[in-house]
Amino acid sequence: MIQNYLTGKVERYASKWLVLAVDVSIVAISFVLSYFIRFNLTFDFDVEKLFVQIPWISLIALCSFLIVGSYKGIVRHTGVRDVYNIFNAICLASILTIFLIIANKKFQLAENFTIPLSIIIINSLISFMALVTLRYVFKTLFLSMLNENGVNSSKNVLIYGAGESGILTYGAITNHSKSNVKVIGYIDNDKKKIGKLINGVIVYSPEILTEEFIVKKGISEIIFCIQNITHQRLKKLVEGLVDYPLVVKIVPPVEDWINGELKASQIKNVQIEDLLNRAPINIANSNISEELNGKSIFVTGGAGSIGSEIVRQICNYKYKSLIIIDQAESALYDLQQELKQKGFQNFVPVVGDVRDKKRMNMLFDEHKPQMVFHAAAYKHVPLMEGNSYEAVKINIAGTKNIVDLASAHNIDKFVLVSTDKAVNPTNIMGASKRIAEIYVSCMQRQENNGTKYITTRFGNVLGSNGSVIPLFRRQIEQGGPLTVTHKDITRYFMTIPEASQLVLEAGAMGQGGEIFIFDMGESVKIFDLAKNMIKLSGLRYPEDIDISITGLRPGEKLYEELLANGENTLPTYHKKIKIGKTRELEYGKLKSLIDELCIANMFFGNNTVQLMKHIVPEFISNNSEFCKLDKKENTTFETEGKIKAEQPHSALN
Repeated sequence: MIQNYLTGKVERYASKWLVLAVDVSIVAISFVLSYFIRFNLTFDFDVEKLFVQIPWISLIALCSFLIVGSYKGIVRHTGVRDVYNIFNAICLASILTIFLIIANKKFQLAENFTIPLSIIIINSLISFMALVTLRYVFKTLFLSMLNENGVNSSKNVLIYGAGESGILTYGAITNHSKSNVKVIGYIDNDKKKIGKLINGVIVYSPEILTEEFIVKKGISEIIFCIQNITHQRLKKLVEGLVDYPLVVKIVPPVEDWINGELKASQIKNVQIEDLLNRAPINIANSNISEELNGKSIFVTGGAGSIGSEIVRQICNYKYKSLIIIDQAESALYDLQQELKQKGFQNFVPVVGDVRDKKRMNMLFDEHKPQMVFHAAAYKHVPLMEGNSYEAVKINIAGTKNIVDLASAHNIDKFVLVSTDKAVNPTNIMGASKRIAEIYVSCMQRQENNGTKYITTRFGNVLGSNGSVIPLFRRQIEQGGPLTVTHKDITRYFMTIPEASQLVLEAGAMGQGGEIFIFDMGESVKIFDLAKNMIKLSGLRYPEDIDISITGLRPGEKLYEELLANGENTLPTYHKKIKIGKTRELEYGKLKSLIDELCIANMFFGNNTVQLMKHIVPEFISNNSEFCKLDKKENTTFETEGKIKAEQPHSALN
C-alpha cells in the first residue's frame, strides 16, 4: 500500500474490516496477558475458564468497536480524535463486560463466566495502550518511508501562541502526513510558559524572533494561532516579520473550523485584509430582522459585489419574497446557483435593466415590493470618465426611474447605495453618484406618499470587482510589477459583508432623508499596501517584484473624503454609524435640473458634463479633459454675478 503511494499510483488504505479484526485480536491477546500479570506470570488460574471467557470478551469488544466506530479511522493519519474513540470503545467494552457478568450471575447465561474486576481493569489498560501504540508505530513507519523516498520536503515551523488553539494547530499539522512539518517551537508572551515544553516542543518568548534565529533554525513558516487577535496587534506582529525569509500564516477563528476540528488545509497565508488597521463592524441591537419580516424586497444590482452580499444576508431573515434584479446574466446565474446550493429557495432572479422604466414598472406591479435596496450602478472611475453618457444613464437616470417608481407604488423604504467618491467629486462617476444622492433627497423633501428615502455612503470595498487588492494579486501572479498611480495616494477600506450590513442597518434605522456614513477608521496608503502584499506572498520588494508609479488617472483623487465641505455628522445608536448633516439645498430647482440633465443626456449624449457641474458646484475635475469646463463654469458664474450687481434692486424682484 505504501509503495503504491510512493510511486504515485492510486492510494490504497487498509480495509476497515481488517483493522477491526486486528483490534479484536489485540483485545483477546491483552485479556490473556492480564491473567498472567494478575497471577504474577504463572498459570495459577483456571485455564479452562480462560478459553470460555475469550470468545465472550472478543464478542463484547467487537460490539464496542462497531458502536463507537474506532476502526474506521485511517491508521496512517491517527490523531487525537482516533485515540479518544479507542478510549471510548475500551470503556464501553469494560462496562458491557461488567453488566454481562452481573446478568450471568442472576440468570446463569453461561458457565465459568466470572471474571475478577482486577482482570477487567488490567485488560482495559493493556488493550488501550496496545491499540494506540500499534497505530502510532504504523504511522511513524509510514512517515519514515515517505521521507526515505523523498516524497515530502521537510520544513521547520514556529507556532505563535501556546494556548489551546496553538496546541490544536500542532496536532493538525503534525498529523497531516503529506506536509512533514517539524515544529521548532511555540512563541508566547506568558512568562509562566516560556522555557517549558508542550508536546515536547519548547516555548520561546517573542524576543527570540530575530533574523539570526530564523536562519539558524531554518524556519520557513510562522503560524499565528491567537484567537480574537485585533487587527492592530496582528498588523504590528506581521509587519515585524514580513522582511524575514519566511511565510506568515494564520489559523481561522474557531467558528470556521470544520465540525469543530481544525484541518491543516484551513491554515492560510495571512492576507492583506487581515492587516487593515480597523476593527470590523459588528452591529449590535439590530432591528434588521423586525424590519424585513414578512416584506417583499427588491435588490437592484443584485448580482454585483455589494448587491449580492445584501442578497445573501437578506436570505437569512424571514422575508416574504426577494426579487434580485441585474442586467449581468452570468453573474446573476452564478448567484442563483449559489443560493440554491445553500438551501435558499424563496427568491426570484430577474434579468433586467433599471434604465428600462417600463420593465421596472411591470416588476413593481407584479411583486409589489415594500423595500428597495438600490445597488445598481457603474463604479469604475477611469471608465466612466470616458463614458459620461453611460454614467448619467445608469447612475442618475436609472436611480431616478427606481426612485420615481418607489414613490408611485407607495413602497415603505428606498435605500440608495452611494460612495465616498460622491463627496467633493473630481470625476464623472463621483458626480453622478452625488446627483443621485441629491435626487433621493429631493424626493424626500417634496410631498410624497410616505416613502422614506435613505442613502448610505462608504469607501472602497475589499475584494469587490475591480478593486485594487484583486488587481495586485493578479499582478503578483504574473510576476509584476504592481501598478500604483501615486506614491502618496490613500483610500478607506471596508469588507463586503460590512458594507452590506451597513446598508441593511440603514434600511432598518432610517426614518427618511438621512445619509448614513460609516466610520472607517484610518485611510490606507496604497503604496504601503502594495509592498505588504508582495512580502506576504513570500517575495521581496523590489528584488523579486517592483512597484511602478503610473500617475493619477483621469478624475482620480489623492485622498478620498466621507464628508463634503459644510457637512457634519450626528450620532446614531451604533458608534460606527453616523448621519451626515448636509447643507440645505434648493431641492425644487435641483430636481428640475436633474430632470433636464436626464433628457439632455438622452438626446445630446456627452454634452451634459457642464450641466452636472452646475448641479454639483463642488464638482471640480482633476487630471481630466473636463478641467476646461471648470474654468468655463467659473467664468459663467462671474459674468452672471456682475450682471446682477449692475441691475437696480427693483429689477431683481
